[in-house]
Amino acid sequence: MKRIVSVSLGSSSRDHRAIVSLLGEEFDISRIGMDGKLDAAIAKVRELDGTVDAIGLGGIDVYLYAGSKRYALRDGLRLLEAAKITPVVDGSGLKNTLERKAVGFMQSTLGIDLRGKHVLMVSALDRFGMAQALVDAGADVMFGDFIFALDKDMPVRGLHEFELLAEKYLPDACKLPFQFFYPTGKKQDKPPEPKYPQYYAEAEIVAGDFHFMRQFMPDRLDGKIVLTNTVTQANIDELRDRGVKLLITTTPDFDGRSFGTNVIEAALLALLGKKWADITPGDYERVLDELHLEPRVITLN
Repeated sequence: MKRIVSVSLGSSSRDHRAIVSLLGEEFDISRIGMDGKLDAAIAKVRELDGTVDAIGLGGIDVYLYAGSKRYALRDGLRLLEAAKITPVVDGSGLKNTLERKAVGFMQSTLGIDLRGKHVLMVSALDRFGMAQALVDAGADVMFGDFIFALDKDMPVRGLHEFELLAEKYLPDACKLPFQFFYPTGKKQDKPPEPKYPQYYAEAEIVAGDFHFMRQFMPDRLDGKIVLTNTVTQANIDELRDRGVKLLITTTPDFDGRSFGTNVIEAALLALLGKKWADITPGDYERVLDELHLEPRVITLN
């Protein structure tokens, strides 16, 4: 049995474990939340190094993408480099493949016509594949990275403009502690503090990282579609209570939970038996096609 562990900077209240079968192999998949403590997460990666088949990094990115450019986060690299034997991934490879497929799934399988749809993309930098796929599908996308990561009322409404701003600001921003941008640890358990309601109100689809969208989420999201990553049952209940019509998670349901992309990418890495640096998007596409992984779709209201 292959063992996959996600070491997350997120809250330990979101921990989960599942035994799943992928292409005839059994996988023991678990998530360990470190409650926002970076040094503890680094120590955990070192402890697991050489004892598991692959490690995923949750609640943090190693790399952010805008167009063809890749930006490395200082804290993400510290975690990545803590392992010397076991391969480590942050989910970015799947964000560029699986999450593009999820947008296509919305159109082909769910019959959602994305042309002209108002989409609030709360964080394109960590999900550029999803953002680009939505734009390519004809959606009217508003990029909320500055709003939701920096708490600045600075909406960006064009992909080219977004890429230019990323090129300008990211080299310096990547040197800052990751907690400066992203709710980690117990902050993930706090109730939302509604802000910028106008951007949620005008959106028909709210897309991107769940914690980014939740931190300023308004009390009502009636009739909206949410396209996101990993959610717990409590998150699902919360979205239902706020009036969300349809929830789509880019990763499938494993034993009642949609794990993060870092977990799925770590499992694929173990299946492929390659180093992360040697894997191509084509490798992921091939295995994803063999696995027939589909997004999780839940009608809430």
